[in-house]
Parts: sequence; structure tokens; C-alpha cells
Amino acid sequence: MTHYYFADQLHALYDKACALYRSGQRGADSYFNAKESAFLAATGLTAQNLYDYAEDDTGGNGPGWDRLLPIEMVRRDYFLNVQGSKPSTQVFDESKLPAKTDAVQGIEWLPRIIPKAKAKLRGELPPTLMYCCGGDRRFFQAHSIHPAEFLSLVWRHLDNDAAIIDWVLQRSRNKS
Repeated sequence: MTHYYFADQLHALYDKACALYRSGQRGADSYFNAKESAFLAATGLTAQNLYDYAEDDTGGNGPGWDRLLPIEMVRRDYFLNVQGSKPSTQVFDESKLPAKTDAVQGIEWLPRIIPKAKAKLRGELPPTLMYCCGGDRRFFQAHSIHPAEFLSLVWRHLDNDAAIIDWVLQRSRNKS
């Protein structure tokens, strides 16, 4: 893998996943050959990550390439520089997620998206969860936050949820 061409290689795989999904092929495990899967693994990604984007994007309302790339750049940076290119052996327990309607400081979804973002950073999301799903996108739009910006914020304050909440409150108050 060449780091310089990461975005180009990822874009090609994203396009492939979208085409396969549009053609009716289902199942993340059937999308990529061994070389492509090795590229994804070497960058902290999985076939499921791209499958989720393809599923949401071909429905016409997904995050799209322009949001996918910065999200996955943050994840890749965390994987390479914090995890030392070693995938986590943990899988986030989805049953521990707060309810979709739970709120903190009057902001619904925030208690839910913080642990999702932490799991995304670490590569610990189960196949049934997607960072930047429809609910996440509604939250980001409502509070004028780019999904990659939030992921980076969570990384900076990984052990300080109060700082994350304060930042979101400030952004939400100042959105234009």
C-alpha cells in the first residue's frame, strides 16, 4: 500500500461497492478480493465499512464520498498512529448504546453518538452499526457539525465526554 494514493485506492473500492450494491449484490464479504481486503485491513477499514456507505449512498440519502473520505482519514490516522496498525480485538456491545431519544443538555442523540464515535475510532463497531448512519446525519445536520469533525473532536477528548458535550452545545448555539 502506498499512503500517497490511499484516497485514490479507497475511492475505487467505494465506487466498486456502490456498483455492486446497485446491481443487487448483497453481503459485505462478497465485495472485495484478497488484495482489496488486505488494503482495507492495512488502513483500519473493513468491507463492512464500504458496504454500509454503498447501501446508504445508493439509496440517495447517504453521506457520500465527500463525507466518507474525511471520516475514514480520521479513522486511518487513529489506526496507524494510536493503534500502531493493529486492529482492536474488541467489538462494541450495541446493547450498551443509549436510546435514540436519550438526550444530554437537551440534545437528543448526543449520548448515543459519543460511544459510537469512540467505537468507530477504534474500529470496534459491529456490522449492525454504522458511523454516519441516517440518525447520525440528522444529528450532524441539526447541529452544523461535519461527521469527520466530530470524530476528530471525540479523539481529542476521548476520556472527557463533558468536553465533547460542551463543544457540541457551543456549536449548536452558534450554528448559522
